[in-house]
Amino acid sequence: MIEKIGQVMLYVENQAAVRDFWVEKLDFVVVSEEVVNGEIQWIEIAPTKGLETSFVLQNKKKVAEMNPDMNLGTPSILLFGKNVAELYETYKNKGITVGDLVDLPIGLVFNFADIEGNYFAVCEK
Repeated sequence: MIEKIGQVMLYVENQAAVRDFWVEKLDFVVVSEEVVNGEIQWIEIAPTKGLETSFVLQNKKKVAEMNPDMNLGTPSILLFGKNVAELYETYKNKGITVGDLVDLPIGLVFNFADIEGNYFAVCEK
């Protein structure tokens, strides 16, 4: 069951530059920034801390390497929910195009596409 919209993922060429634009020009705040081996993995920004919905700046090139069929021209929406493994099976049984169900540090996640190939993700946080 989906409960709320969690994050809007923006696929960008230069995460640090885009972060600086939102923070310096639009007064957004950095909620979290994940760096692994000196490389930015993602940056979460929002108008203020404590909001339930935020933007996550993703490295477009890296995402394209991991998901070559993914439409990166539009943002993806990350939906938060419960019983994600069950929802994954339900979507598969309905013939919805779904990616793999994966266990990430943020929780169980899978993506699915609408009829135009726009991707959305569901996470049990």
